[in-house]
Amino acid sequence: MTRSGWVLGAAGITLVVAASEVLGRAGIVHRDFLPPASVILTRAGELAFDPLFRADVAATLTAWGLGLLIAVGLAVPLGLLLGSVPPVGRAVTTIVEFLRPIPSVALIPLVAMMLGAGLGMRLTVIVYAAVWPILFNTVYGLREVDPLAKETLRAFGFGEPSVLLRVSLPATLPFVATGVRMAAAVALILAVTAEMFGGFGSGIGIFIAQAANYPGGIDDTLAATVWAGLIGLAVNGLLAGGERRLFRWAYR
Repeated sequence: MTRSGWVLGAAGITLVVAASEVLGRAGIVHRDFLPPASVILTRAGELAFDPLFRADVAATLTAWGLGLLIAVGLAVPLGLLLGSVPPVGRAVTTIVEFLRPIPSVALIPLVAMMLGAGLGMRLTVIVYAAVWPILFNTVYGLREVDPLAKETLRAFGFGEPSVLLRVSLPATLPFVATGVRMAAAVALILAVTAEMFGGFGSGIGIFIAQAANYPGGIDDTLAATVWAGLIGLAVNGLLAGGERRLFRWAYR
């Protein structure tokens, strides 16, 4: 992100915080629904020193990281197969287009009945949601590979596996990285949502769900939501920075 982008982003956040503070202090919105921003941010700061909340954050990040790792391990090889072997791609297109629009959240009750509300359920829905951006970016990246480069290698006697490893895969990696960054945000959303549906154990979603059920818990609910947003912002920033450093040539 450019410096002007950071400035505009900071200005947008400042505007939202100021609006929340004004609405809360002026009583335009009842405090039980929207406390002033200063109250929420203060509580968010206090949660940073709460060992139980830190354990919840660690549980969410563990499920998120494992789910994203599994999604990468499944989606990248599958995307390379579908993009490199057109008959296979055409054969599974109908199945993929049938599964892709199914909302991951809608699967949570079904998966919870089958696997229980533990880590297995969370990983299943996280992987299901995160696999699509990586898969389609991998396939799209393969389609964008310079055909002249591939034909040149074939003219020198290289087989398809060598063309894939020497030309197609390196050229596709920036697309894969973008897919992983998109999937990371989706995976975090599903991690928190699955925890909220699960109802017990540890996790930011469970903290939010439990805080919403006791009087005055709106401060904790919104403070934990702030932390979920900050984690998502940090993850996106790290992955975007890594993309620009690793694939500098793709951003020229």
